[in-house]
Amino acid sequence: MEKISAEQHTRWLYFFIGIAVLINFTGLFVTIMGPDGALYGSVAKTMAQHNNFTDLYAQGKDWLDKPHFPFWVTAVFFKLFGATTWAYKLPGIFFILLAAFYTYILARDLYSKITGLWAALILLTAQHVIICTMDVRAEPFLTALIIASVYHFYKCMGEKWFLNLVAASVFAACAVMTKGIFALIPIAGAVGGQLLMTGNWKMVFNFRWLLAAVFILIFILPELYTLYVQFDLHPEKVVFGHQQTSGIRFFFWDSQFGRFFNTGPIKKSSGDPTFFLHTILWAYLPWCLIFYTAMYQFFRQHFRQRKLAEWYCVSGSLLTLLVFSVSKFQLPFYIVIVFPFFSIICAQYLLNVKLESSVKAIRIAQTVVGSLMVLLVIVLHYFFRPGNLNVLTVLLLILTVVLFIAVSKTAVNGRFKIFFQCCTVVFLVNLYFNLAYYPALLKYQADSEAAFWINTHNPQHLPVVQTRIAFGYGLDFYMNGPLYFLHPGEEKLLPPKPYLLYGEKEFLDQNIPGAASIAPLKTFDSYRISRLKAKFLNYATRKETLFKTEFLLVK
Repeated sequence: MEKISAEQHTRWLYFFIGIAVLINFTGLFVTIMGPDGALYGSVAKTMAQHNNFTDLYAQGKDWLDKPHFPFWVTAVFFKLFGATTWAYKLPGIFFILLAAFYTYILARDLYSKITGLWAALILLTAQHVIICTMDVRAEPFLTALIIASVYHFYKCMGEKWFLNLVAASVFAACAVMTKGIFALIPIAGAVGGQLLMTGNWKMVFNFRWLLAAVFILIFILPELYTLYVQFDLHPEKVVFGHQQTSGIRFFFWDSQFGRFFNTGPIKKSSGDPTFFLHTILWAYLPWCLIFYTAMYQFFRQHFRQRKLAEWYCVSGSLLTLLVFSVSKFQLPFYIVIVFPFFSIICAQYLLNVKLESSVKAIRIAQTVVGSLMVLLVIVLHYFFRPGNLNVLTVLLLILTVVLFIAVSKTAVNGRFKIFFQCCTVVFLVNLYFNLAYYPALLKYQADSEAAFWINTHNPQHLPVVQTRIAFGYGLDFYMNGPLYFLHPGEEKLLPPKPYLLYGEKEFLDQNIPGAASIAPLKTFDSYRISRLKAKFLNYATRKETLFKTEFLLVK
């Protein structure tokens, strides 16, 4: 009887993992969200269209903010499928699935198959992971590359170490070419923490780590070459308002330590040491409370018997959290890269909870968390009123409710029932977000809406010029045909009249560049949707928060 129950439990896990995979695809066709997603898409689009895989350009200017790897991958997809929304997001989703696979096999090898399956399911249902497959940036790539590198470094502890060392170094190098050398922190923290905490001094001083460093340096040479060619060979270029900008120095220092100490050319406000501790509370829903409990129990049980514990996940995640927390440059989506570690920690804890009192406390806590998530959607829907709930969306939401009831009526899951219920809540919440809320929200991203409009309302194929507009990268990505940019002092580079001019209405009213005559064509309601406020989310007060952008015909 016990064997049958275990088999049924495993089948439920496979079933829910399959649904979780599908949920991560539901944002595939949602308009790319700016500023970052639309910016990255336009950079990769320019790369693909010009067959220039060396230089990075944004709005016609040299761009030195991020390394090349995600743009190379995305540009290849654009070459194969065209520069579309789904072609931009598909690589990010694939990398999240790759992260789930490596999370599974690392947890399986460290613990058991069932632990690996739970870890993969927990990762795929973590709230910010699903957000990352809708709003694709660099983090999906980085998440997969880091956990894959850690897995292969773990495997190279054995006798067949060389090929695993090469694989680990390749993944680590790609991570560096995605976010810079700070991407090595969770990798080094995981592997180094395991060796130091277990006292494996012989392996600490093994020559293979020096060999790995050499391999990583070799494998990042394509990145160094592209930076040298685009920037170091051209000291006359103006980057971040200065000449004599070294791309290689930026890659190794300014983009990493400069952000950490808030001294680089890209600055952020002063950091909050508790920022990521409370970010986890929403980003790692519905598993956040379990994660904190699991970490507490881990140290309670294993700190005095360090050599008997597994430290890859704890040390990798804690070192990364520590570095992020003391940094002056903090953004919530950074935390996603250690979610595979979190998920293995949570899975191992859940499978080893024995006390009935603990099981009951977890059940109560998760019931509260799941209820709050559903309540959030109800409140959001009441105030936001997306108005685009079609029959398919409603049907899928109803099927999710039916699944929740089916899970609740099934006795075979035992103490794991509450976790399957939480997964069902995640499915419900994110079906609503990806099929109703986000599509309605992105109607207020005026630059992408302007591109959709101009693609069907420019029969004469007049040139399109975009003026200075805050984070208006959607027009560049979505518009068919070339886009000119009006930079101060470069008016002579504009196309001959007539042309179409797009920008913020208030700016255009005051700064129309020497036009003989103008004719307004179309006005759009706009809002900075990446920085939402309650007044905008409230349907009754939304109009008060909007500003206008428009197209003008300049003759």
